[in-house]
Amino acid sequence: MSNTQLKLYRGPEETSTYATPEDNVTVSVGEVLPLIADAVNKQRTWLADFEYDDITISRDLYEVLSAYQFFSRPSA
Repeated sequence: MSNTQLKLYRGPEETSTYATPEDNVTVSVGEVLPLIADAVNKQRTWLADFEYDDITISRDLYEVLSAYQFFSRPSA
């Protein structure tokens, strides 16, 4: 009679729903912006997968983008 070993199944392994430092990569705006702009221009559907992902940008870039958004509004 062969000796078989059984493993006890304890269910799926718990995984965190929060990003860990290993999940993040730091890149320059100059590196990623042309790729994002091209994907938007070509209406790539995979962009929707990241629609609600948070990104971290520098405060001065945020201020410039906020001013650009404000002054780009159509006149009433």
